Amino acid sequence: MKRRWARWRDRLRDRPAAEFGYRIAVAVVGLAVLTVGILAIPYPGPGWAIVFVGLGILATEFTWARRLLAYARERYAKVMDWFKRQGPWVKTLGAGFTAAVVVVTLWLLGAIGWSADLVGVEDEWLKSPIGLGA
Repeated sequence: MKRRWARWRDRLRDRPAAEFGYRIAVAVVGLAVLTVGILAIPYPGPGWAIVFVGLGILATEFTWARRLLAYARERYAKVMDWFKRQGPWVKTLGAGFTAAVVVVTLWLLGAIGWSADLVGVEDEWLKSPIGLGA
């Protein structure tokens, strides 16, 4: 399979317009996935994995992305090793920060106000300040 992909890519290089279009498509898809990953980092779940997938997509065509992917993976591994060595207070602060980000996001999106309305609580401060979920 890899050999077939390499042959297809080599043929594409012989057609500059097609190769340019392909590189643009890879850039758009890779940057879209990377952006979703960056937005997902502070939330529980696969934020960093999505970042690495986006960089991996970009790295198939761009040298800068290949270097950035290697650097990011190395830094991520070091930070996670550091975090695992920390005591319970640092881990609790990390979990508290994550929980705060989730609660603020739910509040901004109007989910907290909507949920409060379901159970009959109608306090103004529970409603989204940006008018979502009204």
